[in-house]
Amino acid sequence: MPLPKAELHLHIEGTLEPELAFELAARNGVTLPYASTEELRRAYLFTDLQSFLDLYYGLMAVLRTEQDFADLADAYLARAAEQGVRHAEIFFDPQAHMARGVSMETVVGGLSRALATSEERFGISTLLIMCFLRDQSAESAMETLKAAEPYLNRITGVGLDSAEVGHPPAKFREVYEEAGRLGLRKVAHAGEEGPPAYITEALDVLKVERIDHGLTAMQDPAVVERLVRDQIPLTLCPLSNVRLRAIDLLEEHPLREMMAAGLLCTVNSDDPSYFGGYVGDTFHAVQEALGLDHEALRTLARNSFRASFLEDDEERRARYLAEVEAYTFD
Repeated sequence: MPLPKAELHLHIEGTLEPELAFELAARNGVTLPYASTEELRRAYLFTDLQSFLDLYYGLMAVLRTEQDFADLADAYLARAAEQGVRHAEIFFDPQAHMARGVSMETVVGGLSRALATSEERFGISTLLIMCFLRDQSAESAMETLKAAEPYLNRITGVGLDSAEVGHPPAKFREVYEEAGRLGLRKVAHAGEEGPPAYITEALDVLKVERIDHGLTAMQDPAVVERLVRDQIPLTLCPLSNVRLRAIDLLEEHPLREMMAAGLLCTVNSDDPSYFGGYVGDTFHAVQEALGLDHEALRTLARNSFRASFLEDDEERRARYLAEVEAYTFD
């Protein structure tokens, strides 16, 4: 039985495995520019974030119907359950779908249909976080938030993802202010490829509660000091950082140093189909590469529940934390 954990940085579109992509392409009459699942998998060699995003958005063409999104979520939940996930806060990118003529109703309807019974079927509680694409305009983000308003009973928070460099958090000040007025929780990608200043800006301008990635925080001692003082969670994605060339080798990842500095670190899979592993695989990989002992892994699991948006169900959070404390490593 794997170590119980929460996953807080997971793009549902990034769980699209080649086999499901071909299945949905056949169902929807979409022709993929790949002859086989093996050829598609070979395309998963990226030089940077943008090279990944080009493939990522292109492959979304197979997602057309509510059933497609439900199937996508179900496939992720089944894999996550096998890897010890007990709670998942799942990102989705509505702008990428609406630009293809797929409605917000279709996307949220399919995802929420699968997530509504995730606990009964997979033993995983779930929340849904809608992300804005930072390389699109702030006006587009605001239009997306307006389109989501009828479905906010099924959406817990907002996030900010896609190409970071050249798109500072402050660009989205107004939409985040509106999200706050609507009672939504707030997170944002910052410090993946962008500078530590983007982390500060996300906290000060967007008023986020969690930093997604935060890898470059270690470049600025003042940023580290603040994150430690306020115990702002970081949703780190080590396998993603290697695949997108943010770091060269997993053995060079600063996770150990970040934990030693007192940062509230969590480990997540980001886009697992593309980056070589789901969250349990990621825990195992960092354990091997960085020589983490069992108590360090337990701390990461504990942090994942501490950093989750379970304030409305502290009894559940306490139950999950008790599972972590009671876990016996083989």
